[in-house]
Amino acid sequence: MEFAVESGARSMEKGIEVRKNQTLICTPLMADTADQLVELMYKAKAKGADIVEIRLDHLKSFNPRFDVPKLMKECPLPTLFTYRPVWEGGRYDGDEISRFEVLRLAMELGADHIDIELKAAHEFNKFMNGYKSERCKLIVSSHNYECTPSVEELGDLVARIQAAGADIVKFATTALDITDAARVFQITIHCQVPIIAMVMGERGLIARVLCPKFGGYLTFGTLEAGKVSAPGQPTIEQLVDLYNFRLIDHDTKVFGIIGKPVGHSKSPKLYNRAFKAVGFNGVYVHLFVDDVPKFLKTYSSPDFCGFSCTIPHKEAALKCCDEVDPVAKNIGAVNNIIRKPNGKLFGCNTDYVGAISSIEDALRGSHNGGNGFSSPLAGKLFVVIGAGGAGRAIAYGAKEKGARVVIANRTYDRARELAEIVGAQALTLSDLHNFHPETGMILANTTSIGMQPKVDETPISKETLRYYQLVFDAVYTPKITRLLQEAAEMGAKIVTGVEMLIGQAYTQYENFTGLPAPKQLFKETMED
Repeated sequence: MEFAVESGARSMEKGIEVRKNQTLICTPLMADTADQLVELMYKAKAKGADIVEIRLDHLKSFNPRFDVPKLMKECPLPTLFTYRPVWEGGRYDGDEISRFEVLRLAMELGADHIDIELKAAHEFNKFMNGYKSERCKLIVSSHNYECTPSVEELGDLVARIQAAGADIVKFATTALDITDAARVFQITIHCQVPIIAMVMGERGLIARVLCPKFGGYLTFGTLEAGKVSAPGQPTIEQLVDLYNFRLIDHDTKVFGIIGKPVGHSKSPKLYNRAFKAVGFNGVYVHLFVDDVPKFLKTYSSPDFCGFSCTIPHKEAALKCCDEVDPVAKNIGAVNNIIRKPNGKLFGCNTDYVGAISSIEDALRGSHNGGNGFSSPLAGKLFVVIGAGGAGRAIAYGAKEKGARVVIANRTYDRARELAEIVGAQALTLSDLHNFHPETGMILANTTSIGMQPKVDETPISKETLRYYQLVFDAVYTPKITRLLQEAAEMGAKIVTGVEMLIGQAYTQYENFTGLPAPKQLFKETMED
């Protein structure tokens, strides 16, 4: 990793970046021609890559004797040459000797790394006949597109890769559950040689982001979203700017948002920018979780310090906590979990604070809070769409402020259950279209209806919205949902989910860090 240290040092001398780890960001480059690859190399350098993976198997026009020297001569970054065959997930479908000859040529011309598959390593070594470049590091790789094996099986795989003559061990598995990444972390941190250990798919994202914490040699960051060489790769910008990848080290505390889906969440940008601004050694990541109890049991070390919870896990999260704030217990849902120094999990609910305060501010026509004694919600008819965790929180908060609450849900039994808890009226969602006993009502959508990608959906007809003074939508991707757009057209005040996100995030940030929330920075971040 000598060149990694030099690269970091150069960057610091120029004042471009500070880095607390030596884990490299490698950008896979895929193009039809060598000239196009050269263009991509310079783009990768400009975006902050440390090394580029040159995927020769993607070239449609390829003359090895001409193109490989050209790529070596013109590349502004350290190189990793990969000529991946079809049987290992690549595109090369020719004979092995021709493939080996190209990889040897790259090695002889000064490539920094060559990637050879474990299944081909024995034949490749025989072909090389003892030749070894002092400069070039041999990566021996294995890809599992089906699952992530057990720790014992992964340990055996690493041993076989080392035995195949690897200078650097590489394996990539597939995440069927986010807990699969924990086994890869265990292997990575105990590996005695440089290791690249990836977990493919959205559920494996944390393995790519957190690899500096566990000592990984490199991670992959793409030039553009969606243009990946393997499933689940983030972009360079996401690694560097969203997750503060350069600042992650062994002592970094891990936080994140638990949800399904979760990739739309803006919370990582909010918290990571604040962590960086105040010098707090933490990282906040997207956590695609299927099973909350399994997740919390697996990631039980003190390093995993706290979590936000979003749809559909807020009620399940409450049952996993050792201690629950009385308000959250009354609501029946938790959206914030803190791991205490003794390992116990404490759950609370900040949703209702963020939502209710933003609604009150809008009703007052000011963001300065009014007189602080009476709520503009007192006596109002407050309709909550949804009976999940967010619905419970907002219904509870509205009731506490003196509002008359109505719960509307797709299934009546679920609406009635929540209505009985908070002392409210229950309706089905279909009933809501003809429910307008008075004008000047408040409407709060707490479901995912209208969230990307289903932006054309809305929980209530436009015509019905004329009976409402204010409409709130917990969805914040997009910021202005169809519901809010139509509410504004019908003359109602609107409150976006972004305002709720910021309001509830203040408390969560303070719970996570023990520091006062940088409120102005939060507002500026969400405006961006």
